[in-house]
Parts: sequence; structure tokens; C-alpha cells
Amino acid sequence: MNPMLRVTLILLIIGCIASSCESKNGLVSDEILPIDSNATPETVALYQNLKAFSGSGTLFGHQDDLAYGYNWWDEAGRSDVLEASGSYPAVYGWDLGNIVEKQVNLDGINFEKMRGWITEGYSRGGVITFSWHMVNPVTGGDSWDTVPTISGILPGAEAHETYKNWLDIFAGFASTLTGEGGELIPIIFRPFHEHNGNWFWWGKGINSEEDYIALWRFTVEYLRDEKGVHNLLWAFSPDRSRTNIDNFKEDYFYGYPGDEYVDIIGLDNYWDVGHPANDTDPEIQQQNLIRSLAYTAQIADSLNKVAALTETGTEALPNPTIWTDTYLSALQANEWTKEITYMLVWRNANFERENRDHFYASFDGHATQEDFIRFKESEFIFFESELPNLYTRTD
Repeated sequence: MNPMLRVTLILLIIGCIASSCESKNGLVSDEILPIDSNATPETVALYQNLKAFSGSGTLFGHQDDLAYGYNWWDEAGRSDVLEASGSYPAVYGWDLGNIVEKQVNLDGINFEKMRGWITEGYSRGGVITFSWHMVNPVTGGDSWDTVPTISGILPGAEAHETYKNWLDIFAGFASTLTGEGGELIPIIFRPFHEHNGNWFWWGKGINSEEDYIALWRFTVEYLRDEKGVHNLLWAFSPDRSRTNIDNFKEDYFYGYPGDEYVDIIGLDNYWDVGHPANDTDPEIQQQNLIRSLAYTAQIADSLNKVAALTETGTEALPNPTIWTDTYLSALQANEWTKEITYMLVWRNANFERENRDHFYASFDGHATQEDFIRFKESEFIFFESELPNLYTRTD
């Protein structure tokens, strides 16, 4: 299909917001609002447009896309996704790890330059999402320092003021992210991700579920109500590997802070796409990928929220047809999997700097490039060059 025709059709779909078209649960798009009643107009528009977009296609995203690639570092205009497919990704992932104590994040990206790349992606219509591999506020160790921590940073605890100071730094950074018109750039914020695993200091088994919920709620209320940060959409993202596929809808809600504290119903799923620790038959993995996406979408629909595959990928892409045989076939498997609004694959580590094949998106010349192009050319998958305006309401 002609790219301009695709955009026209999607604009007509998004136009349903103005004409009160119904979602599966009978709610009209005008009733889809972020948890922040004072969210900026652009943030509200992004949220409502993503919801209206749901079922029409999936936006493709990549972590750290503009900062570096497999064989380059900090070169203006470059992107492994662009060079492999002909377009930048539709969604840009960035991480705030080390924002408190260093000028560069945990992957070596300078925060000042990150600000510029965020503005660049937004100016072309891309969607921005943040994760935060936060340093342990109690011990000073990294995110993987699994000392029980949350109880020590809640209100009244010894390290609470430290945690608040860190949120102040984040609030300051978020307030400097502006578009050409001076408007704040909307951010999909995904803190304390994969909390049902035990590899981060905020994880399950290290802290109580009640403390995790209290931390999430405090963080939302402090940033929104006290610091006045109104350009955030909040994404909740448990890890699939610690979610029983046969009990998914119950397991998913471990640590869920409540509908009034979450905008995006997300899932991090490396497990069903070829994780080396998963010895399940590949056909069963594909079936489980489809089930996990469908269940995530069903949960989002029941809550009138947006569904997303918030983090995924297979290191070094050993399957040459992963894009179409794994991802595209799963996303198009049924009416529910089609409700996944965006997917984000992890970063392409620079080989010279890290001396390892730690990449999750195709790059020019890689064995998966041909399949990546087929994936990009699918009418169901959207890269940046095919996006409608997601930051303006059509009414």
C-alpha cells in the first residue's frame, strides 16, 4: 500500500476520537484519559491517539537508536534501524540510569546529547519512552544490587529524602524536554520494570508487594502533584519469564498499584522469542508469545488502557526470519494481539566499545536485514516515516 494512503487511513481511524467511535469494551475514545488530570495537551493527544490506533497496527521501537549502533558511535543522523530498513523507528527508548551521579548514563550516553536526540525524534513525530535502571538509593550499588531497599526509601524512612532528591533531578530533566513550540515532549515513563523478577533491587522476593505498590504510588504522586511534571504516561511492565502463562491474568497483577496509577499495560517479553534459558519447543514458545500478547491486550481493554510490548528481543538475532516468523505473525495472530500498540526491542551495543555481540535490531549487512525490510513493509507495522501526527487531536 502507498505510504501516504496508509497514513490517510490511520488518520481516519484516529479521527474516531472526534466522532466517539467505540472500543471493544463499549467506551468511547473521548473517555480515554491519562491518570494525570493536568496532563499537557500533547500528552493527552498521544494517549488518546495510541488508543485509537490500537488494532490498526503496531509501532516499532528501538532502545538508544540515535546515540550509537553496532559499528558506530555518536554520528549525527545515523541509526542502525534507518540504515537497515530505510526509516527511523517510530518509538525511541532511552534509559536514565546514572542521571543522579554522572553526566552519562549506564550505557555511556551523555545526558545533554540525549536531550537533543529526544527532541530530534519527537520533531519527526516519534514516540519517546524512558526506563530507569536506578542506582540503589540505600547502598549506592547499581540496579542489580539486590539488598532489600524499598522499605528504606518510603516516606519516613532514612533514605526517603535521598530518593526525593533523585526524583527532583528527574523532574528537572523532564521539564527541559521541549519541542519547537516550547511544548513539553510527552514521555512514556516505565519505572521499576520487571518487578516480578528478582534481579533488581525493587524486585519480588526482595521487597514486599505492599512496599512496591507504595513506592509506585508515592513516585506518581510526588512527580505529578508536588513537582508538577505533567508530560508523563506511566507504563507498568512485569516480566513474562516470571509470569505463568496458564495463570497470566492473575500473575500479571502482582504489584499492580491501581488503575489510577497506570496508563500503559505493558509486558517485557524476552522469554518467548528465543531466550537461551527457555528450552521449550519453539512452536510452543510462539504459541506462548501469542497468548501473552493477547492476555496483555485483554487486560488493557478491560481497564480501558493502552497495551504495549514494552521491551523484547533476542540477543544477536540468531533467527534470520525472527521479524516476520516470530514478531509479525504473533502480532497479527488474532484480534487481541493486534491491540498491541507498540513494541520496543533493546539496544545495539557498539561492538568496539563493548567487545560483544549484544544487539537486538537489524543493522545494514546483517543476516536478518532482508527479513527486517519485509517486516517494515508490512501494512501492519509502522516505522517513523509512516506515522500520522500522534500529538494533535483531530477534533
